Amino acid sequence: MTPTLYHQSVATPLGTVTVTASDNALLALAMGSAEPLCGNAVTAAAVEQLSEYFAGRRRHFELSLNAAGTEFQQRCWRLLSRVPYGETRSYRWQAEQLGNPSLARAVGSANAANPLPIVIPCHRIINSSGGLGGYNLGLLNKGWLLAHEQRQ
Repeated sequence: MTPTLYHQSVATPLGTVTVTASDNALLALAMGSAEPLCGNAVTAAAVEQLSEYFAGRRRHFELSLNAAGTEFQQRCWRLLSRVPYGETRSYRWQAEQLGNPSLARAVGSANAANPLPIVIPCHRIINSSGGLGGYNLGLLNKGWLLAHEQRQ
């Protein structure tokens, strides 16, 4: 049986963001709106916490997450929670934490597949040279998020 999916949108400084959840966990976050919109308690909590984040009143998300990915992707995404709000680390740092500095490109690909950007803060990972690197919500949004966190 296919699980029921719930969608809810919120206006943010980046544009409309839609969150998708199951009965008990947040599954995805994407730019744009989804139709039809039918939220639940999980999407309502996510929208509230995103609004608080964008207002500068939240630094950590307290949501039940179910980010689908390979074991390697899951390991990469778990490391992202170690990067403090308002700070950045490099793809190389992330690869070193996984035990192999040569995995920096693979780490970048794993982060690009993150279904919960912002909540799982892959925007805090940048190039060793200081360049933004990539971001699945767009580089302008990545730059905005980093500046937003550094202003707080």
